[in-house]
Amino acid sequence: MVRHARLKDGRSISIINQPMADGGFVATHQDITAQQRAERELRSTKNFLDTIIENIPMPLVVKDPHTQQFTFVNQAYEEFIGRSRAELIGRTVYDLYPRDIAQRIVDLDNDAAAAARTGAGMIKAEVPALTRRGPRIINSLRILVPGEDDAAGHLITVFEDVTDRRQAEERVVHMALHDALTDLPNRAHFQARLREAMARVARGERLAVHCLDLDNFKNINDALGHAVGDDLLKSVAARLRGCVREVDAVARLGGDEFAVIQNPIDGPVDAADLAQRIRDALGRPFDLGGVQAVVNVSIGIALAPGDASEPEALLKQADMALYAAKAEGRGVYRFFQAEMDARMRLRHEIEHELRDAIAANELRLHYQPVVDIASGDVCGVEALLRWPHSRRGLVPPAEFISIAEESGLIIPLGEWVLRKALADAARWPAHVRIAVNLSPVQFRSRDLAATVIAACAASGVAPSRLELEVTEAAFLAATKEVLATLDQLRALGIKIVMDDFGTGYSSLNYLRRFHFDKIKIDRSFVRDLSDDSNLSAVIVEAVVRLASALDVTTTAEGVETVAQLDIIRAAGVTEMQGWLYSPARPLEEIDALFAAQERKSTAA
Repeated sequence: MVRHARLKDGRSISIINQPMADGGFVATHQDITAQQRAERELRSTKNFLDTIIENIPMPLVVKDPHTQQFTFVNQAYEEFIGRSRAELIGRTVYDLYPRDIAQRIVDLDNDAAAAARTGAGMIKAEVPALTRRGPRIINSLRILVPGEDDAAGHLITVFEDVTDRRQAEERVVHMALHDALTDLPNRAHFQARLREAMARVARGERLAVHCLDLDNFKNINDALGHAVGDDLLKSVAARLRGCVREVDAVARLGGDEFAVIQNPIDGPVDAADLAQRIRDALGRPFDLGGVQAVVNVSIGIALAPGDASEPEALLKQADMALYAAKAEGRGVYRFFQAEMDARMRLRHEIEHELRDAIAANELRLHYQPVVDIASGDVCGVEALLRWPHSRRGLVPPAEFISIAEESGLIIPLGEWVLRKALADAARWPAHVRIAVNLSPVQFRSRDLAATVIAACAASGVAPSRLELEVTEAAFLAATKEVLATLDQLRALGIKIVMDDFGTGYSSLNYLRRFHFDKIKIDRSFVRDLSDDSNLSAVIVEAVVRLASALDVTTTAEGVETVAQLDIIRAAGVTEMQGWLYSPARPLEEIDALFAAQERKSTAA
C-alpha cells in the first residue's frame, strides 16, 4: 500500500507498507518532491504547447506515419480545409482528395519518413489543396518525430497558403511579358516566341513574320484624343487575334506597331492569305464610342528559312518590307526582297549625313518667284530647300524630307528654314511676300506659333509678308488646338495657304473647317492643261470659282508653257509660278532679280 504525505518543510514523501513474512507490515518512505515537480512542469509544458499549436494561425496536422491517418489537426487547419477535426481524425488524404492529389501527398509523407531515417531533416514542397475557398496552392513543411522503442512516432506537417503570392508573381511575370493596353505579348515576349519558332525551322518547319503598322494612326490619335486612340488599338488587337490560329503569335511591339509569327506554313501563299485577311479585318470601320474611324494597315513579310535563319535578322527584314509597303502608298503588304536591305542602308546613311549637314550649316535655300498674272510683276517667292552634297551632288528634297520627318530632324531643320527665309526676305522690297512650307510634323508642334512669331521678330519682316503653306496631309491631324494656333497666326496678319489643292481626299472639308488666305492649284492639273477643252481645265475653272466665292486668291504651280499661262489667265487664276518665268534660284540671283526690277521701276 502506497500513501503520500507532505512534511512540515514542504517536501512530499511516498509511504510504502511492505508485507512481512510473519504477516505484519513494515513502512518505508521515499522523497518524491522532485518527481512531482517534474510531472507538474511536464503537464504545464504540454498544456502550453497544446495551446500554442491549437492557436497558431498556420494550419498544422499530425499523422501516424505508418497508417497515414490523421491523429491531430489544429483549429487553423479545420478552418483552412473546411472540415471539423471529428471528420478528419482517423481518416487519410484518400478520403479527402482526388486520388492523384492524394497520392502526391502520400509520396511526400513517405519522403519525410525516409528523410528522417537518413538524417536529411525536413521535406518542403508545394502541393494543390481543395479548401473551403476552392483550389489553393500550399507550401508544406514535413518532419517526422520518431517514437521511443520503435513506436510509430508522429508525422507533423505545417502548411502555408501561397496562392495569392503565386498569383501575384504570375501577374508580375505576365505584366513583364505583355502589353498593358492590349494584353498582347510585348516585344520581349515576341522575340522569345520567335526564337522558339526558329528552332523548329531548324528542324524543317517554315514560318512567316508579319510586321504591321497602322496608317495615319497618329492623325486619328491627335484629332480624336488619346482615349479614342487607345480604344482603337485595343480593337485592332482583338481583330488581329481573330485572324490567326492558336499556334500563331500576335504581339504589340509599341505604338501602333504589331507583329505576327505565322508558324507553321506551307509557303508564301499562306503568308499572303493571312496578310489579306488582316487587311480586310482592319479595313472595316471601327466604332469607338460613337465615333467612326477607318484605318488601313501596311504589312511587311519575311519568310524563314528562305530570307534568314536568325530571329533578329528575320524581324529586321520584315520591318524593311514594311517600310517598303509604306513607301509604296500604304495600305498594302510586301514581301522582303534583297534590294530592300540596300535601300534601308542607304536611308540610314542619308539620315546620318543629313544630321551632319544640318550641324555644319551645309543646306541652302533657293527661291522661286511668284508672279502676279495681271501685272506680270514678282509679288512673292517660295523658299525651297536644297542640299548640295559633296559626293551625291544636289540631293532632291523628295529623297531627304521624308527621312527628316521620320527621324525628327524636320523640327530643327524647319525652324532654320523659317528663320533663314525671313532673314533673306528682309533684303527685298516690302511688297514681296515670302512663302515657307510647313511639314505635317511641324504642323502638329505645340511650339509652332512661338517659333513663327520669334522668327518674324528676329528678322524685322512684317508678319503680313509671311505665307505658311500647309498640305492636306497635315490637316489630317488638325486638332482644335492646331486650328486655334493657325487662327492666332492669322490674327497677326500671317497668311495660311492650302498647298497642293485637289490631290487629297477631303479638300472641301478642310476649306469648310478653316478659312485659308490662298489656294495653290497643284502642278498635276496644270501639267495636263491644253488648248483643247479637257477635265484639268474644268477643274482649274471650278477651283477659281470656289476661291472667288471664298474671297481667297489662287496660285497655279508648275506653269511651263505660254499655252498653260493663257488658260489659267482666262480661268481667272490670280498668280503663277513655274519654269515659264523662272526656276528656283539661289539667293544671289534673286537679289539681282529684285535689283533689276527696282532699276526698271526707277527708270520708268
